[in-house]
Amino acid sequence: MKTARPSSILGTEEKIGTRSVKSEDSLATFTTSDSARVQAKMPNIKIFAGSSHQELANKIADRLGIELGKVVTKKFSNQETCVEIGESVRGEDVYIIQSGCGDINDNLMELLIMINACKIASASRVTAVIPLFPYARQDKKDKSRAPISAKLVANMLSVAGADHIITMDLHASQIQGFFDIPVDNLFAEPAVLKWIQDNIPEWKNSIIVSPDAGGAKRVTSIADRLNVDFAMIHKERKKANEIASMVLVGDVKDKTAILVDDMADTCGTMCCAANKLKEAGAVKIYAILTHGIFSGPAISRIENACFESVVVTNTIPQEKNVNEARGKISVIDISMILAEAIRRTHNGESVSYLFSHVPL
Repeated sequence: MKTARPSSILGTEEKIGTRSVKSEDSLATFTTSDSARVQAKMPNIKIFAGSSHQELANKIADRLGIELGKVVTKKFSNQETCVEIGESVRGEDVYIIQSGCGDINDNLMELLIMINACKIASASRVTAVIPLFPYARQDKKDKSRAPISAKLVANMLSVAGADHIITMDLHASQIQGFFDIPVDNLFAEPAVLKWIQDNIPEWKNSIIVSPDAGGAKRVTSIADRLNVDFAMIHKERKKANEIASMVLVGDVKDKTAILVDDMADTCGTMCCAANKLKEAGAVKIYAILTHGIFSGPAISRIENACFESVVVTNTIPQEKNVNEARGKISVIDISMILAEAIRRTHNGESVSYLFSHVPL
């Protein structure tokens, strides 16, 4: 005879307050802020971490009040990746956290193997949580014989057995259309707005600036929410990672300029944009990025640039960069957004609340 399982853990309200949750054995009262840390274990869920960002995975698991699943990743002598899932996933709702950073190709292969290992071990659903989607900049055929690698990665994830993707601030939101499975593209914008209001005293006299035309929609959204002006810098590239010219559209004189972009790699664009804003009369300049990749000469460029602060989220590990930049890089924690997205997905709830609010 089958016994009924609890259908979900205790949910959060979309407004601050308290709610009572009645179980068969007890009556407990939870506030919105601590609902994600309930003592009751989430039923039928397993969370595994790849090797790309263990710290973020630990924060997500801690926020949800559950332990990370046992998994061992290693390499054979010929450098093939081997993954061993150390516990049963039969009938479980599995979430695998792996960001597109570090040794990107190795980490992507590790993610694919972990998805497939869980799928063929009879997991009921496998969700890949990919804070930074790999190969997201190769999203269109912009010249002859150019590959659309983001579509290839989407195909590989689907073939491996992923049933659902959770990611953050895709470089191009159209990448969601590369999949035939559900994709939740979360936004760092609510966390960015909170950081601006908490850490920039003169934010009411600020102007939000996009370093290129592609980020105009993101910048206008933030400017509207803060009720401030926005500006844009038009850039022309001679080749990848090399800027030919920049033109500022908008008035930044005597204002605090806040550069906002989804990612920065070598930081050539951001630093050139900062110089352009300084020449145009900006009093202070901040840069806020969702994904701080910071490869090549990025850190030395940031140190020598005229930024008050460069703010990034922890979609990829930032501890080394923060230490090297000697105080110029600040980090926004987005683990609570990803944790709440996992909780809502597991419980069959809407995640659209997270598009405009930061979980408490």
